[in-house]
Amino acid sequence: MNHKNLTVWKTAIELLVSTYELTSQMPKSEQFGFVSQMNRAALSIPSNIAEGAARSSTKDYIRFLYQSLGSASELETQYLACQLLNLTEENPEYLDKIDHVLRMLKSQINSLKKKDQ
Repeated sequence: MNHKNLTVWKTAIELLVSTYELTSQMPKSEQFGFVSQMNRAALSIPSNIAEGAARSSTKDYIRFLYQSLGSASELETQYLACQLLNLTEENPEYLDKIDHVLRMLKSQINSLKKKDQ
């Protein structure tokens, strides 16, 4: 399976770009804090989708999708914390992108689980 053809991977890449754009506007004092953590979490999402898609079994693929789901949840938490600490402006579109990726990952996992039964 070619991960570059997966809609969930493409959407995760868009979220990655949005994350880098968002974090580039954060205070320089957060370069090794929230900026680094959020960028890593955002990169982890499409990376794990790609790695899972390259695996030979559906079970392995699902495991990597769960890792992506964890990274997306981590990114959401970090963004919300940044808002509470006034490190970034409110950005409903960005939060919607995270939510969209979370929903897509859950849907992909559930679909693969049904096929694997």
